[in-house]
Amino acid sequence: MVIVDFMPNSKAMSEQDITFDRELIRRFDVNGPRYTSYPTADRFVEAFTASHYEHWLSQRGRITPSRPLSLYVHIPFCPTICYYCACNKIITKDHGRSAKYLSYLGKEMDKVLHHLAGGKEVSQLHWGGGSPSFLADEEMRLLMDMIRDRFTLSPDGEYSIEVDPRNVSEATVALLAGLGFNRMSIGIQDFSPDVQKAVNRIQSLEETQRVMNAARESGFKSISVDLMYGLPKQDVISFNYTLDEVIKLDPDRLSVYNYAHVPNQAKAQRRINTADLPSADEKLQILQRTIRRLTEAGYVFIGMDHFAKPTDELAIAQRQGLLHRNFQGYSTHAEADLLALGVSAIGKMGPSYVQNVRILEDYYNLLDQGSLPVLRGIQLTADDLLRRSIIQSLMCHFALPIESIEIAHLIDFKSYFVAELADLSAMEEDGLVTVTDQWITVNPSGRLLVRAIAMVFDRYLRSDRERIRYSKVI
Repeated sequence: MVIVDFMPNSKAMSEQDITFDRELIRRFDVNGPRYTSYPTADRFVEAFTASHYEHWLSQRGRITPSRPLSLYVHIPFCPTICYYCACNKIITKDHGRSAKYLSYLGKEMDKVLHHLAGGKEVSQLHWGGGSPSFLADEEMRLLMDMIRDRFTLSPDGEYSIEVDPRNVSEATVALLAGLGFNRMSIGIQDFSPDVQKAVNRIQSLEETQRVMNAARESGFKSISVDLMYGLPKQDVISFNYTLDEVIKLDPDRLSVYNYAHVPNQAKAQRRINTADLPSADEKLQILQRTIRRLTEAGYVFIGMDHFAKPTDELAIAQRQGLLHRNFQGYSTHAEADLLALGVSAIGKMGPSYVQNVRILEDYYNLLDQGSLPVLRGIQLTADDLLRRSIIQSLMCHFALPIESIEIAHLIDFKSYFVAELADLSAMEEDGLVTVTDQWITVNPSGRLLVRAIAMVFDRYLRSDRERIRYSKVI
């Protein structure tokens, strides 16, 4: 990890000056990774097995004896299907299935802890899905008890949960606060009735506001909402209405995702009429309006698709050079090893990434056989670690301190990255970046295209130009 001690042109970097150049965006709006990890998950290999994961779990105490843990728990169940969703999920109204799943999460925790060396203090916890709010109240209490019985939750930790306001009561929100959750992420996507009908997610403003009010009354420190642009039936006028209502709701953080229409990969998206999708030009107009409205409302543009109030810990971490990026997006916990539990979950342990099997029955069968349910993973090389530091710095801070990279990784930057610097020179001519002997700085015109800039340092992409599996960077 590279900590940015100071930022070049600090005044400019502190302002929310994002240049929206449509011509540049069209030229550089290529398909590319979101870089929640490097190497990206599609580079993981099945040659990385449960035994490799067990090795790195056992080495943790020797490599990073005092490093805290981050826990991610994947709850795959949803009562209804949202047509835009490409997450690993199981659509069911049978709540009996979650009881069995929780028992197997317990088995996985025990199996992981059998090999885990080092401390068991948790500084960050996230329940994602699917829809964690699919669980009954007693099941939520049971799962948190299972975690607390096995790990030590730090009193000042960050504990978050994804919530679908369509199936959460005020009593459940109060229960979640009582269980220790202090951050909540709420899916909205769009408040337009026509858009909601087109994606099969009917969600009123009133029920969304009800849950947010309950969260504030229960003492949640931060509330985040998810929006999505590029959905069917969406246009600038309709999304502006959504922005009006969201700004009134006053969330602490926002994620504004670009809808990637990949019906060949996400079967549910085949129910979306492609003729209803906004044009590329209209998507750009929606994005431009969104950025302007949110920054005028006082939100800080964190990067890519994330916004936060200046007082939010995410914005503070960015100002302090401590922001990090992981599988949940931007994070303030760069130092933690990530234990991921549940079907399809992805974790990070030492210099390795690991992903569990995606199919529920495979998950159950492997645990019944006494094995960790590993599908694939990767052990990072020295080159991977170097490039991960660079990509993290660009994605989180819009700047790269060259000397810090050279000292941390014992390289000469100019000789190591001859080809990459040549590619950056073309971007520099277009005004996206500024390159000096000490810094690579992402300019205001390049901040929306930071994924494309980071791609320059992706060694795997340099030898593999087949990028159609990725979404557009804008």
